[in-house]
Amino acid sequence: MRLQGENSEMIRRLLYILYIGVFFPLAAGAQINTDRVMAIGKNALYFEDYVLSIQYFNQVINAKPYLAEPYFYRGLAKLNLDDFRGAEADCSESIERNPYVPNTYQVRGISRIQQENYEGAIQDYEKALTLDPENTSLWHNLALCRMRNGNYKEARADLDTLIRIAPRYIDAYMMRTEVSLKQKDTLQAMTDADKAIEMDRYNADTWASRGMLFLQRSKYADAESDLTEAIRLSVRNAGLYINRALARYHQNNLRGAMSDYDLALDIDKNNFIGHYNRGLLRAQVGDDNRAIEDFDFVLQIEPDNLMAVFNRGLLRDRTGDYQGAIEDYSKVLDEYPNFLAGYQYRAQARKKTGDLKGASQDEMKVLQAQLDIQNGKASNQTASNDKTRKKSDKNMNNFRKIVVADNEEDRSKYKTDYRGRVQDRNITILPQPMFVLSYYERQEEVKRQINYSKYIDALNSRHVLPHALLITNNEASLTEEQVKQHFESIDAETEKIVKEPDNALHYFGRAIDFYLVQDFDNALEDLDRTVEKDSTFFPAYFMRAMIHYKQLEYRKRDADYEIEQAKDKALQVRALDYAMVRDDLDKVISLAPDFVYAYYNRGNIYAVMKDYRAALVDYNKAIELDPRFSDAYYNRGLTNVFLGNNAEGVQDLSKAGELGIFSAYSVLKRFTTMEEEN
Repeated sequence: MRLQGENSEMIRRLLYILYIGVFFPLAAGAQINTDRVMAIGKNALYFEDYVLSIQYFNQVINAKPYLAEPYFYRGLAKLNLDDFRGAEADCSESIERNPYVPNTYQVRGISRIQQENYEGAIQDYEKALTLDPENTSLWHNLALCRMRNGNYKEARADLDTLIRIAPRYIDAYMMRTEVSLKQKDTLQAMTDADKAIEMDRYNADTWASRGMLFLQRSKYADAESDLTEAIRLSVRNAGLYINRALARYHQNNLRGAMSDYDLALDIDKNNFIGHYNRGLLRAQVGDDNRAIEDFDFVLQIEPDNLMAVFNRGLLRDRTGDYQGAIEDYSKVLDEYPNFLAGYQYRAQARKKTGDLKGASQDEMKVLQAQLDIQNGKASNQTASNDKTRKKSDKNMNNFRKIVVADNEEDRSKYKTDYRGRVQDRNITILPQPMFVLSYYERQEEVKRQINYSKYIDALNSRHVLPHALLITNNEASLTEEQVKQHFESIDAETEKIVKEPDNALHYFGRAIDFYLVQDFDNALEDLDRTVEKDSTFFPAYFMRAMIHYKQLEYRKRDADYEIEQAKDKALQVRALDYAMVRDDLDKVISLAPDFVYAYYNRGNIYAVMKDYRAALVDYNKAIELDPRFSDAYYNRGLTNVFLGNNAEGVQDLSKAGELGIFSAYSVLKRFTTMEEEN
């Protein structure tokens, strides 16, 4: 969603709530506290409410258009909304105002890459590296841009530098493998592939990369072995099965190859390379009708795939559909009028339909072309010696060759620290997040568990809040319309408070609204008032704990903008700060001793404070209250592993996977493999 303009009425209302409500005076020119608005905008950005964050940054820009920082962060929000042109424009505005911030060049570089402006991106990364010469992400992206432009010599130099800076940066070795192959340096390519595996034997990409190298060198048994290991580490990657099928095919293991194609298509039914190669294999073993079905599927996805068209023509010819075959041959010859095999096959098909004149014309074309070749008037384009081909191969004489699942684009992922919750290819082991009370939850394909509390259900049944409260650790970002609704709801709750100033639920309702628009300070003020009015209302303590926790996490993880950023010791997060969160959760437990989410959250707080044994006690209690609490099993499993209790940890992770946290299996595989080796 893109914001084309701001609703002025809504902004005025927002400013009234944020600033008059907290007793900030307004000057004659409707001045705003830009630091406060900027902080709220960064909160929204950090918690992935990109639409909302843009609204706040717009206010700062309108008030102080000479500042670089709001343009940078607005560009960052646009990047996450895939508005790449808008992101580039905002970063350019930021650079005009402050040209000494490497992060801004990095984000603009990513925006330009997404628009395939690699030269512009290269300029950005080169400039950023003059400001931050040891930034691995910058070197990574610079090298990839050069590779995309075919500048392999420069890319190799960049990768050499990157490896000197970060000798254990695995992606650099994998990228240099690719560059070495382009430069025909297979020895260096193999050395780098071996090095990548040596550094991380649990990374599927490293095994897949070396497997592809073996394929290119026609060492098919070795390729199959490496690809099998890659599959063990990444069982849902269709491309790995397709490439292992190639290795098996070249070893005349047709049954094994067919099985791999079937497995790949079970994972990704729309994988056209899988259908294409399986079609060729089915044709080879005489399963013509099902081969036609595969090529039909390919052509539904890629109607202009002339290799598939021609192969379908051959199969139609073989099954007696001569007219269909002629149509397919003709379509190919319209695009490739010098494709002699096409005329030969069409001539034979025309003879079978009785079109002797057409057949004679095709045969004359073939004869004339052969004479031209003999006389040096035309080139004789033949099939390549390779047994496989790239998807991009345009030589029609390679129509019988199976296709490699070239994952170059998938592997060439540009690095940035700013794309939401980015997952590394190496498993990032993190605990499951905290639970909060909210009106919105992100939809999942598989619902792991139903989060229920009789207390929250009773509260919802009273209909005292504008929406039903949900208990979730998978919050959804607000849409533009939802943001507007909650600003309006803040006004409505304020009117209720004026009429009933002692009603705790009105303050709580407004606190939830403030929380959802990422105005944590006002939310906390309202929660304080809630417990003043009703000291037994435990949801207020629960939410106050969670908002304090989010503020602490934001302070810990905030990527400084690097403009005159003073190192203030007061900003450091201390154990004392988390103790405040824990105290509120203690209060929740005293008021609602069977509210399972309070124990879970407190366990997470203890884990953050490195009091792992106390964390285990709380996770144990949470699981005792709810034996199907998947998140508690997962976090207890990680905690046990940290304490060296691997057997208990593996058991818990297995249970978490069983209950629907599928990432648990990746963690489980890592630790069980390590145990076997030890």
